Amino acid sequence: MPSPKCLFVFSLGGSLVVPKEGIDTNFLHAFRQLILTAILKEHQQFVMVVGGGSTCRNYQAAARKISPLDPEDLDWLGIHSTRLNGHLLRTIFRSVAHPVMCKDPTRLPKKWRGSLLVLAGWKPGWSTDYVAVRAAKELGSKCVVNLSNIDYLYDKDPRKYKGAQPIFDISWKDFQKMVGNDWDPGMNTPFDPVASRLAHKQGIEVIIMNGKKIKNLEGFLLKKSFTGTFIHS
Repeated sequence: MPSPKCLFVFSLGGSLVVPKEGIDTNFLHAFRQLILTAILKEHQQFVMVVGGGSTCRNYQAAARKISPLDPEDLDWLGIHSTRLNGHLLRTIFRSVAHPVMCKDPTRLPKKWRGSLLVLAGWKPGWSTDYVAVRAAKELGSKCVVNLSNIDYLYDKDPRKYKGAQPIFDISWKDFQKMVGNDWDPGMNTPFDPVASRLAHKQGIEVIIMNGKKIKNLEGFLLKKSFTGTFIHS
């Protein structure tokens, strides 16, 4: 089992991998190069849990147009979308990744090959954020890095409100007041409410940062300056 001291647990937003325009190969290329450099030069190891992105939302929207669906059906469409994206991620990191993508964060391999382990969705009711927090708990890591397409957590949706203010530091208690307590398939929040409860209970810190800004992520991995939001107990 890798040492938590050099282990990073990422919850990689699916919208980075598959935005509305389709698979973002430019992002994946730059992201791959950074992670390979971190593995080679810094001897870092990674657990990456990837979301469904537009693949998930397109399938869910199509299903809703054709037939009424219950939340479990929608969740399974999302879960399989994350698995497809997970296989894509494992494939592009083939030279350094464990050869099998994991689905169950409670049954991680005691040892894995390579420096990177890819996880995806497991079962209904569990978002990939929750899978990342559960994996961090199993591995003894006290931090999950949430990579999305926003620079910070904001007091309101910056896409709708020009006056939205960034939040640089927030407690789990206050964050949970913002996002509520319930999980819905396909919901779009900075971090899943159910995952937030588990992180709070386990004393796990979450850092929200913009994964598209590769230089900012590089600053974080190399322990230099970076921008983002800290959520903590």
